[in-house]
Amino acid sequence: MNAARSRSTWIKWLLLAMLVAGVGVGLVRALDKRKTQAAAARTAAESLQKAPVYTLAASDVVTAQSLELTQTVGVSGSVKALQTAAVKARTAGEIQGLSKREGDEVKAGEVLARIDSTEAQARVRQAAQQAESAQAQVSIARRTMDNNQALVRQGFISATALETSTNNLSAAEANHRAALAALDIARKSLADTTLRSPLSGQISARLVQNGERVGIDTRVFDVVDLSAFEMEAAITPADAVSVRVGQTAMLRIEGLSDPVQATVSRINPSVQAGSRSVLVYLRVPAAPGMRQGMFAQGHLVTGAVQVTAVPASAVRNDRPQPYIQIVREGSVAHLAVTGGATGLRGSEPMREIAGLPAGTQVLGAQAGLIREGTAVKLATN
Repeated sequence: MNAARSRSTWIKWLLLAMLVAGVGVGLVRALDKRKTQAAAARTAAESLQKAPVYTLAASDVVTAQSLELTQTVGVSGSVKALQTAAVKARTAGEIQGLSKREGDEVKAGEVLARIDSTEAQARVRQAAQQAESAQAQVSIARRTMDNNQALVRQGFISATALETSTNNLSAAEANHRAALAALDIARKSLADTTLRSPLSGQISARLVQNGERVGIDTRVFDVVDLSAFEMEAAITPADAVSVRVGQTAMLRIEGLSDPVQATVSRINPSVQAGSRSVLVYLRVPAAPGMRQGMFAQGHLVTGAVQVTAVPASAVRNDRPQPYIQIVREGSVAHLAVTGGATGLRGSEPMREIAGLPAGTQVLGAQAGLIREGTAVKLATN
């Protein structure tokens, strides 16, 4: 029995020893883990205290350059044919002989339609007969006056009778002239029944049909001459100060693959009341495929200036004051942009940055917004 009790006591001590050993191992592991976590925390704190260094790609940086910028004014509008005409009915009646339709070519003076001329022809005949009657009255009055002159010389009638015959002749001649004028009016009305194209071009609109009765000044056709065009562009009074007749503009016209060079032909002397804009008229040469009403936009060249400039896309506008991001002593700095000329280098819009030294590295638009003071470096290929 003593041996069994001794064995039981030995097992208890063994289990107690194992428990103590396990607690010791767990305590050691916990201390090691706490040390590891503390070291990681210190490392994280140190990394947070150090500002991150951004690596910039070569495409993220542009260099400010001293350039001769072509100064331009943006223009846009619809191109219109320089010559258009509305063919209208100048007398009332029934339309006949319509054969032209939209897109058909016409020549200046070509007959496009006729208006029923029955009444006009009758008025011409009536006026002609009245003119013949008035001519006959003139002949009678002249013979009477000639006879009275002979009788006065012979003393058979008084001078008063001769004066009366002279007045009768004057009245007859006046009536004849009035009848001839009425005949001219009647002939003009007859000629107006024939509608002719006032210019060479194409039919752009046909507004009536054969057999339709029209009144005076009813539009029948619209004719467009596509040999020359003009664009009306509205610009601000500030931009208009530098615009002159003869300056050129490069326009992109919808539907055309190549740009078209236009020339300022006229400038409106007045500012438009509603929009407070100035209208500038540009002569646009005809190009294959160009049609009236096409939309055009481009830049009017007004001069050139030598400045330090960067691409206009590098100027950020997410603040009330525009600014650019420059690289200064290895970190990003924000530089406010005030005023400055704008222009083109080739086809790229550029912006003058006053006071910026040439050669300064500027972050482009694709670099995005980087906090001021952030350290940066250029990537090495």
